[in-house]
Amino acid sequence: MRGSATGETCPDLFELSNGDFAIIGTEATADLDPHLPPDAARADYERIVVIDRDTLIRAKRDIPDA
Repeated sequence: MRGSATGETCPDLFELSNGDFAIIGTEATADLDPHLPPDAARADYERIVVIDRDTLIRAKRDIPDA
């Protein structure tokens, strides 16, 4: 189920018409960029967005396996 039971805004993950996924979450690039693992990188136009664990787990059923 999408949306908030309390009427507030919430993190969300949804599929776009082209098959990509978009995430609504808390922007945390400045805080987390220095802590990326050594094998992770981000382009200047990319941002690190945080969503809570519950949001991702609930979205799992809607993410295709392939």
